[in-house]
Amino acid sequence: MTSKVVGPGFTEVAARYQGKPDNEAYLAKKIKAGGEGVWGPVPMPPQPALTDDEARAIAKWIAAGAK
Repeated sequence: MTSKVVGPGFTEVAARYQGKPDNEAYLAKKIKAGGEGVWGPVPMPPQPALTDDEARAIAKWIAAGAK
């Protein structure tokens, strides 16, 4: 997704964390834990039902540009 709906598009997330050390680990943690304030006032709900492997796979996809 490239356009903003409520929060950032996946490509915006990829661009913000591109080249940062451990970006996939950081994103996987944020996916599972959720968060707020990074991209504005609307919180991202946590996804605790995801396994660590699933969260890492999603984070890897996002970090690679969500393509």
